[in-house]
Amino acid sequence: MWWYYLESYWLYLVVVGPALLFAIGAQIKVKNNFNKYSRILSSRRITGAMAAQQVLSYYGIHDVRIEQVSGRLSDHFDPRTNVIRLSDGVYNSCSVAAIGVACHEAGHAAQHAEGYSPIKVRNAIIPVCNIGSTLGIPIAFVGLFFGSDALINIGLALYSLIAVFQFVTLPVEFNASKRAVAVISQMNILSEEELVGTKKVLSAAAMTYVAALATSLANLLRFIIMFGRGRRK
Repeated sequence: MWWYYLESYWLYLVVVGPALLFAIGAQIKVKNNFNKYSRILSSRRITGAMAAQQVLSYYGIHDVRIEQVSGRLSDHFDPRTNVIRLSDGVYNSCSVAAIGVACHEAGHAAQHAEGYSPIKVRNAIIPVCNIGSTLGIPIAFVGLFFGSDALINIGLALYSLIAVFQFVTLPVEFNASKRAVAVISQMNILSEEELVGTKKVLSAAAMTYVAALATSLANLLRFIIMFGRGRRK
């Protein structure tokens, strides 16, 4: 079976390798942009927490709390508790990077408050996607072992849900950033010059989700090729 592992290794390098390089590059760009624009303070000295609160007020949201959490870029909105959690480098920071990140998370809170359709779809498929990511490939291998095309197809279909989840995530993330930029501009939270830096931070962050989708599709293609060859052996 040594040939099988060698073939799998080369498939991984050729098919998944470029997507992984893209993902690594996207992560590096996020860190570089965040570090760069974390050093540029807003002229109005509004903190990330204050900016997020302004976004919530803009959308008429009054039941969402804003809390500080430890970690770096661990910012997120938790719809189960209606809490926006901002990391140490965002909550009290007046930088244009921090304000962009905080307002982005407030944008997610606005999506939930309005019942934004893509986020409803994403939340609905999470349980099935978790099953697919855990059991999809094992089921396909069982099908290959027993020579069952049906099991192989079921396993690959389950595994493909990972890519579906990443695809549905794109409009959710892009829309949250769009909301953030719009409110920052309309409420003059940042000047036009400062907003340029915020847009660069959010655009770089958005590319990480594009990279995640590309990596998921590349892995799916790799497994399709592997199992397709396995059926013929």
